[in-house]
Amino acid sequence: MSQTTTPSQLTVPATIEDFMAQAIAMEFEAVERYQQLADTMETHNNSEVAELFRKMSVIENKHAEQMLAEMGWSEIPPGTRAQPWEGFDSPEMVSMDDIHYLMTPWHALQLALKAEQRAVRFFDALAEAAQTDAVRKAALELLEEEREHVDLIHSWLKKVPKPDADWYEDPDPPRYEG
Repeated sequence: MSQTTTPSQLTVPATIEDFMAQAIAMEFEAVERYQQLADTMETHNNSEVAELFRKMSVIENKHAEQMLAEMGWSEIPPGTRAQPWEGFDSPEMVSMDDIHYLMTPWHALQLALKAEQRAVRFFDALAEAAQTDAVRKAALELLEEEREHVDLIHSWLKKVPKPDADWYEDPDPPRYEG
């Protein structure tokens, strides 16, 4: 298992309820971040990437809603937050620092791929460190779902062109006057 955070540093939920609350919180945080990224891209008139981020938000939201339904919950327990992983954000969060206003769909998919790969490592570590069979089984199930998301993004990447090396050069950059 290759990761920067070891299972011993991981807070492992003791019950399936705690585990699922954390997993659902992680999904909803990803939904919110993808919406923020889409809004940012729209602000910069990059509608193609905005649309892609909105699509990712919808996928993550469906996953969260599906998990809520499986638990028979209408919402996650109040105060539940996804734990940080390999940094300050939860595993599926794309960092706002990685966003460039001229990014292409290829870049957006690369960011989503990295987030999904972090989620794979996260659930792999949870499965390894789990103290109960129920938590281990749930972590393994979510690990497989995140692997499917990685495969989906790989298939999308085959459909979009890789940008030229000078993709970030703006012939008419924004001007700021102070």
